[in-house]
Amino acid sequence: MRRSMSAAAAAIVVAGLISATGPAAAADAKCAPKIQVLGSIGDESYVRDIPPSQGVFGLGAGNLAVGVSGRKPVYWTGTTVHRVPLSDPDQSGQVIAVNAHGLMVGVLHGVDLHSLFTYRVGDAAITLLPDSYGHDIEADVNDAGYVVSRSDAGVATVWKDGQKVRELPLPAEAGPGSRIAMVTGINNRGDILGMAAQDYEVPETGQHLEGTHPVLWPGDGSAARLLAPTANDSYVQDMDESGRVVGYDWAGPWYEYTPLVWEPPLTGTPTSPAVLSTHPYATFEAISATTNLTVGTAKFHPDMLTLPDQALLRSGSGPVKALPRLAAGGASMAEAVSDTDRVGGSAVNAKGKLKPVIWTCATKQAYNPGS
Repeated sequence: MRRSMSAAAAAIVVAGLISATGPAAAADAKCAPKIQVLGSIGDESYVRDIPPSQGVFGLGAGNLAVGVSGRKPVYWTGTTVHRVPLSDPDQSGQVIAVNAHGLMVGVLHGVDLHSLFTYRVGDAAITLLPDSYGHDIEADVNDAGYVVSRSDAGVATVWKDGQKVRELPLPAEAGPGSRIAMVTGINNRGDILGMAAQDYEVPETGQHLEGTHPVLWPGDGSAARLLAPTANDSYVQDMDESGRVVGYDWAGPWYEYTPLVWEPPLTGTPTSPAVLSTHPYATFEAISATTNLTVGTAKFHPDMLTLPDQALLRSGSGPVKALPRLAAGGASMAEAVSDTDRVGGSAVNAKGKLKPVIWTCATKQAYNPGS
């Protein structure tokens, strides 16, 4: 799954390179709370609110992590960085997600359009997925190997073993003129998560409907449906095995991010927990598969940047807490979380360089910055 994995998967050995860690309880007993700085290559610059040059976007079995380094698609075993083999080594991209069996899904960045690929440790080359181009690609993969994403034509698509399996329909209530804006997640039940952009006028009333609304394609084969939106654009980012959905509301150009949680059975409106006392806004970016750990980033409006961004964590329905910075005054972002209490992301060090990092025993490190 995207940015998370089940505890049972932690004992799987991937291509002989990743040591097993056992179940979550054993991993918790052995781990030491720390910020683990991973190896990096190339560009380590940090510019707020643009795609990061370095960062962990997914956590796999054992000590496998995936993401970006020097704007190139990479993976890590422990702290050692490995380039994903590309025919053009100068091409930029990133690995977005990894499943429990080490199957990665990533994006290659082109001049105009980006394309999707899969890769597994030990393969000689990546596998490009057909018709998977787009300007802004999110994607995910579940433990059965199904990959989901959206093409630039606005079509939500499922792939398996490098081939297109099917296309996903728009929900009936999305209305004419709507399109799939993004596909962001799939869990092991086969539930698929995405967003539909509405922009049309209701003939009977003359009402103009515009905005981005969450979409669920249930794994049981029932009809796709819209989830309850908020007043602004609702961006769903990840989903756990129970069907719980996390994301955020974005109030347009003012960067007023509000973290959101949609609880199963996803028939009600989302809830929003209180954000860090030090920051007015925040996002939720990922949720663990079965342990209800949610991570994201606390933010300010760029014109009122009192403090740099800071990685955050929420355990269950408890309060949102901060994760330690790598350096005082250095920004940090959380993008991935596992059932084994690891959080992946990026952080700026004392020299101003952006580093890919993993917070181990993350719940033991999380703190209330107001206390």
